[in-house]
Amino acid sequence: MHTPPLGRFGVWRHATGLPPETGAEIEKLGYGTIWIGGSPPADLEVAERLLDATENIVVATGIVNIWTAPADEIAASYHRLEERHPGRFLLGVGVGHPEAHGETYRKPYTALVEYLDVLDREGVPEARRVLAALGPKVLKLSADRSAGAHPYLTTPEHTREARDVLGPDAVLAPEQKIVLSTDVATARTIGRKAVANPYLKLRNYRANLERTGFTAEELDNDGTDRVVDALVAHGDAEYIATRLREHLDAGADHVAVQALPMRDDPVPALREVAAALGL
Repeated sequence: MHTPPLGRFGVWRHATGLPPETGAEIEKLGYGTIWIGGSPPADLEVAERLLDATENIVVATGIVNIWTAPADEIAASYHRLEERHPGRFLLGVGVGHPEAHGETYRKPYTALVEYLDVLDREGVPEARRVLAALGPKVLKLSADRSAGAHPYLTTPEHTREARDVLGPDAVLAPEQKIVLSTDVATARTIGRKAVANPYLKLRNYRANLERTGFTAEELDNDGTDRVVDALVAHGDAEYIATRLREHLDAGADHVAVQALPMRDDPVPALREVAAALGL
């Protein structure tokens, strides 16, 4: 059982902004994977609709949340998708963040291990799953118990450090936000809105960004321009393509591109970036 071929670049999109026709357009542009964000429910119907509407592109979850999507239900959904669309689905799993789950968030690492144990018992292969991972402990778990890691809201510096922890063989597929605009003020306004609320207020993301080299003061008050510019690549398509390739140069196998603002149709921006990437 092999990990589906993700391609060098994919598209990250919230589940609510992923109608099947958008997935079909993304496939035509040459991207290799569609990542479904927003903690889709355990029935994975959104993934099934995308798979039904496309021919070859891989569909992945980025991510299902262990607190809201029971492992046995996810396993049943995985097997349904695998039967209907063999080799085209990748299960991304994560623990979310404590602010959203309160008392249920106790011992998240242990809960994640137990979740993976259920997936093992239910026959979901390690090669068909990746973990949302930021810190060294879960990155190592990603290499030991899955195909690899899908970090979110990171920089090429984190990608380089993650590769060192994962080793050479595990899949590393970070997400990268973009704004296709050469108006710096406008792009920063769009980017800041996307990263400040909620991510710069969540302690797991803040801790990871501080490990990467940002100070707590830089992350406060919706983030400095340096923070926004690092987390959101903005400019023309050629510049954005250069920024995306920085993750590959740092050791990523694949980069999941999130086009902002999320409320807009992503296809026009993704089309320009695909051309700049030579897809």
